[in-house]
Amino acid sequence: MYLTGFVHRKELFQIAERWFRGQPESTDARRLTEILITDGFILGETLEDLTDFLVGDLHQQPGAYKAQRITLKGELRNTLLKSRKNLTPRIRELLSAYSRNPDYFYQDAPINGVMYLSDAGELLAVFRIKRPRRVAEKANRRIASWLFSIVQSEAKKLAKKRARRMGVPLSLLLTPEEEMVQEFARAEEIISHKFISGEISFEPGPLTINDVGGIKIVGSPDELARIEDLLSRCENCEVVERECLQGLYNAVNLIVEVPWNREQVCKRYEEKKWWKHVGYRGLSEAYLSRGLEFLLGDAADTIRLEVILTTFPDLVESELGNSIHEKRIITQRDNKDYKGNIPLNIEFLVEYLFAVGFSPSIEVSPIPIHLWGRYLPDTLFSHIRRLHNVPPQDLFY
Repeated sequence: MYLTGFVHRKELFQIAERWFRGQPESTDARRLTEILITDGFILGETLEDLTDFLVGDLHQQPGAYKAQRITLKGELRNTLLKSRKNLTPRIRELLSAYSRNPDYFYQDAPINGVMYLSDAGELLAVFRIKRPRRVAEKANRRIASWLFSIVQSEAKKLAKKRARRMGVPLSLLLTPEEEMVQEFARAEEIISHKFISGEISFEPGPLTINDVGGIKIVGSPDELARIEDLLSRCENCEVVERECLQGLYNAVNLIVEVPWNREQVCKRYEEKKWWKHVGYRGLSEAYLSRGLEFLLGDAADTIRLEVILTTFPDLVESELGNSIHEKRIITQRDNKDYKGNIPLNIEFLVEYLFAVGFSPSIEVSPIPIHLWGRYLPDTLFSHIRRLHNVPPQDLFY
């Protein structure tokens, strides 16, 4: 996957491509760990800088807001109850439903984020970094969309061969459903081996994910227009995509490319002694405490972030109503055109790749998931448990 929110996105993509092909290098696991430590810190600091800049422009009075780290969606949704503005009958209904039964609204769903609250406790903004599993799921969806036509084309070639053997035109070829399924599986196997051999290349485009880091700004239509204007005029910021979403989910989604402050971020790494937060990942404290600059290498100067502009009523609808975020995730999982083995294996490989970078293991050989195989989630979980020196299975006997 090509994560534009990471400064080592090209190098990470190259590692992922080698793992997809089943051809890892001996230093991949160690370098992967370094990248996740480095890029995660840079992404978090840059999200904080941009959110401070945007919220500070709207709320300029001293002490007008405070930041609060959150780990559960319930913490975010509880703040919605504190708002006294824009309480339409629909919003009152949703807030009342949440108050009666918060468990129904996925309150324990994890989130890696920071809220910005007014002095009255009302939500002004929130930024978050996607969890590794969500990135893996998105990689699955992206490659599924890209691969479907490729596998379909290969399956059509197989059908044409069968039609020629039978001496009938392809348009008159009648194929039992079971045979069509087998033919599609054969086509998928052919495509997977073309990837491994290099005949088909993994390209960054279909695997690009721009929203690993995201900011949501809550305000009136005038305030949101002001933020969009500010971003468009900002000398160091480029709006590279704009999407106006309307329907069940209403918001303006922007993808912005911003520089990160190398000097300041490296200084904060020292000040926060960040190596103490990541010491369990297999790299020594002595190595990590040398400074962030020793891990940067060919780091890119800019990253891309998602900025979502939304009103309070639309925010409540997206958190508690018809467009509730977790429900959209479930729908996305179910509504894929192509649910073959390759996209699922990509998802498992990406999740395993991240698991390696978050584990105490900095040497992995061989890669346990292959593009051409078939696996259950249990297989992936057992290999992840091994990374943490936990027995691969829980057995009653």
